[in-house]
Amino acid sequence: MGGQLEASEFEEISQGVDSDPFNSWSIHSRCYTEAKFLQLDREQIFHRSWQFLCHESKLRDFGSYVTGDVQGQGVFAMRDNNGELRAFYNVCKHRGHELLVGEGRKNRIVCPYHAWCYNLDGSLKAARRSEHLKNFNTSDIHLEQVRVEVFCHLVFVNLDVDATPMSEQCGGLASEVMSYAPDLPDLKFAHRLTYNINANWKSVVDNFLECYHCPIAHTDFCTLVDMDTYTVKTHGIYSSHIAKAGTSSNNAYGVENATVTDHAVWFLWPNTTLMRYPGRGNFMVWRFVPTGPETTYEEFDFYFETDTPNDDEMEAIKFIDDVLQPEDIGLVESVQRGMQTPAFNQGRFLVDPEESGMSEHAVHHFHSLVLDAYRGACRL
Repeated sequence: MGGQLEASEFEEISQGVDSDPFNSWSIHSRCYTEAKFLQLDREQIFHRSWQFLCHESKLRDFGSYVTGDVQGQGVFAMRDNNGELRAFYNVCKHRGHELLVGEGRKNRIVCPYHAWCYNLDGSLKAARRSEHLKNFNTSDIHLEQVRVEVFCHLVFVNLDVDATPMSEQCGGLASEVMSYAPDLPDLKFAHRLTYNINANWKSVVDNFLECYHCPIAHTDFCTLVDMDTYTVKTHGIYSSHIAKAGTSSNNAYGVENATVTDHAVWFLWPNTTLMRYPGRGNFMVWRFVPTGPETTYEEFDFYFETDTPNDDEMEAIKFIDDVLQPEDIGLVESVQRGMQTPAFNQGRFLVDPEESGMSEHAVHHFHSLVLDAYRGACRL
């Protein structure tokens, strides 16, 4: 049976949460510590939302494919012989074996267990030794499809067959992203950072969505951007976090040769961030993936003008890896330990009418989306 909430439980976790962020408390700490809520997160959030898979450049050629995992559900996207992009559950219709691993290119899909063979459109081409079976037609068997969409030259998948297209859910996000990153279709994957964090994925998202902590915890970062220009706007299923680069020397990394002079970041519900930092042409995709009730896996992909970072870009990566991420990981792991005590259940949001980077209204927006998802599992 899937995760369900009693009406009394929903009332407890949402007690004090108000649609007005100036009058609202956060959701209850139970949502960050109990296995029950991880199951709800998987079923009500991750299995019903758009999940980043790869840059579209990896799927331009016929037969090219990339595999992925959406909270225990293996999937892959592939370009078929007619040039159409398709996505399927990564499972053979014979005995359930996984079909593909990693990424690459195939002329056909052959199961490594019993060699059932599928066309690139997911239809069954042949099944070894099936000629003696009764009422067996290859035309009746097809890999199970999932939703796939290219959004801002990035490939996303969605397990919900009834999901609203990203282009509709995200309103003006695509035009906003492309206005800041017009070179995105030509950028190349260049580097990946990964982290395993002892904190619930929502703790990690909460921390990302506000810079109220930045002057205290990220003093070097605050020299990279002009904090007076930092504004945060919430829209539907995303929020934008925009600031100008600092105009004086900074303690983060060198930007003397920068062609990008904006800090432009977007959070896309539920766990993906799209980022453009000051420097040479660049783009970053950052994902927060729950691995347990109180553990998260982070994957941080860098796209640059070349597939090898130059010295300035390596300096920026090193700053993120050696300074910024350890600072944030220390914060969220401390928060997670605090949530395990009886001394903390909920806290007030600190917001301001200017919607500055130091306001927590985007965290409130995220919590509202979480509660909307949980409401779908509420047994009334």
